[in-house]
Amino acid sequence: MRPGDTLSGIAARFKTTVSELARANNISNPNLIHAGTTLRIPGRGGTQAPPQGGGKTEGSQGAGKPGKATPAMLKLANAGRAAALGMGGYTSQGLCATGVSRAIQNAFGFKVWGNGNQIDNNLPRDKFKQVNMSLEEALKIPGLVLTWEKTSTRLGSIYGHTAITTGDGRSSVSDFIERNTLGAGGRSGLKIFMPTM
Repeated sequence: MRPGDTLSGIAARFKTTVSELARANNISNPNLIHAGTTLRIPGRGGTQAPPQGGGKTEGSQGAGKPGKATPAMLKLANAGRAAALGMGGYTSQGLCATGVSRAIQNAFGFKVWGNGNQIDNNLPRDKFKQVNMSLEEALKIPGLVLTWEKTSTRLGSIYGHTAITTGDGRSSVSDFIERNTLGAGGRSGLKIFMPTM
């Protein structure tokens, strides 16, 4: 695969399906693929060889292997949990962006400003990359930054919400530990970012 390739693009090029490609290559998350990998093409008996160079891609955007967290992602998940426990524990203080910003600063040494629906615009693009996956998939991977433009509360409709995934498939952290992020409901405008350092 080349940087920028997607399973759907490869499937179309070789007249197969994404699910057949994923099954033939033991890919658990078709939205997270790694450039430079040689793929088996179903029904062809051959492979698509990696190009010279390499790089990483997920979906069409960029970094990480299926279900694997990089050291930076693990560092951010741990810093997020520490910030949440230090601020609110299991009770929101209404300071989600402060918790996420504190975790980023503690993990990487720089501060990101803004409220829940502004942090996504203020994440340095040389250090974070937007990824395309469902919330359900993201919650299985530690150290991703989640942002929502709006939530169902009065303040959330103005300031949105942001959090960091823990990787347990259900919880996220900000100024508190949210035990069931999937069940939170009433949130819209989700964006997901992965540290690329």
